Amino acid sequence: MKDKLLTLSALIFIDFTIPLNAQCAMCKAVVESNLESGGNEGLGLNNGILYLMAIPYLAALSFGVFYYLQNKKTKAPSN
Repeated sequence: MKDKLLTLSALIFIDFTIPLNAQCAMCKAVVESNLESGGNEGLGLNNGILYLMAIPYLAALSFGVFYYLQNKKTKAPSN
């Protein structure tokens, strides 16, 4: 049962990720054509993508640190 559920989950995940790849190529094409024509709208695109990518990791890290500190504070010394 677990194998079937894992296989189904993987197939659904793959099915939903394939259409998402096309959007990145479209954005890249628009930015490249804009830069070639003398525009500057795409100069900060990579920095913006990295910024948006880092936010969930920072949130998870801060939650983990907060959780660790709270557990450390609530545990009484065994001595």
